[in-house]
Amino acid sequence: MSRRSLLVLPDDSAQVILDAIEGSKHSLRVKMFVFSDPHLLKAVAAARKRGVKVRVMLNPARRDGADDNESSRKALQAEDVEVKDSNPDFGITHEKSMVVDEEIAFVKSLNWATKNLTETRDYAVSTSHAKEVEEIIECFEADWHRKSFEPGSSAHLIWCPANGRDRIAQFIDDAKHKLFVQNERYQDPIIIERLVRAASRGVKIHIMARPPHTLKKEKLLEGVGGMRIMDDVGIKVHKLKHLKLHGKMLLADDLRAIVGSINLAPGSFDDRRELAIEIHDDDVVERLHKVAHHDWEHSHALDLSDKGLLADLEEREGAEKLALKGKKEKEKEDE
Repeated sequence: MSRRSLLVLPDDSAQVILDAIEGSKHSLRVKMFVFSDPHLLKAVAAARKRGVKVRVMLNPARRDGADDNESSRKALQAEDVEVKDSNPDFGITHEKSMVVDEEIAFVKSLNWATKNLTETRDYAVSTSHAKEVEEIIECFEADWHRKSFEPGSSAHLIWCPANGRDRIAQFIDDAKHKLFVQNERYQDPIIIERLVRAASRGVKIHIMARPPHTLKKEKLLEGVGGMRIMDDVGIKVHKLKHLKLHGKMLLADDLRAIVGSINLAPGSFDDRRELAIEIHDDDVVERLHKVAHHDWEHSHALDLSDKGLLADLEEREGAEKLALKGKKEKEKEDE
């Protein structure tokens, strides 16, 4: 019997998460980048009221200073929930996890924000595998008490900053026939190199990304460059038609997968607290294959030519650094 199960959003609802919170008897540990959904806030507060030991760790602010969790932090504290900012040793805590009664853990790509429950392609994996649950608890306690966490070479899970880049690179290297990847960002040169090498040895690769205009100004060069390199070597790069892509998922040979919070960018690997899980469970992998097929069928190729990028990045600050041919001609047409 599988000890892991999959939640796909927005196809599934948040009910599985709500049921897990409502079923908690002793303890609840939540680590979240953004926590704002009113139903989840209510469920966590209700768990505390019935005597569950609830601890919530929230990212204090984004790099631009925006604090998505300010009102939720106050609301939870008003309900006597223990709330603490995430470990300041990391630029951002982007991990999205929950442990219920030290028995079941959730590893997620989704924030506990209503839009990630209803509007974006996102994933969560629940696990009752004892070693995996123990690792998440160990990291939570280390971050809560501001101590170091070293998962070591025998780690079951994928952690940043620790083994994240190595594990994902190895996952790509081990692909034999096909590889499907959904991620918001393709900026890490090592991961791009591994994808290019996989393509060169005959692995059929399908990449799903967000369009270039969604990238932050300071990440535009790496983001566009990474996608164009992959496109140049024949890797298909597509965009979802009717959903925003927020999930981070890799599927290899329809046999194994990775799901979690890790963007394929240097900052995620080296400076952020991130978490992902590798899965081999047949039922989980089979459903991910179905989702991958559906999403590919409901997508279209990103036009990464100079002309296509100019159209996509129209009026975007920073686009001039991309050295796109035709930019001056387009400016003359607009005069």
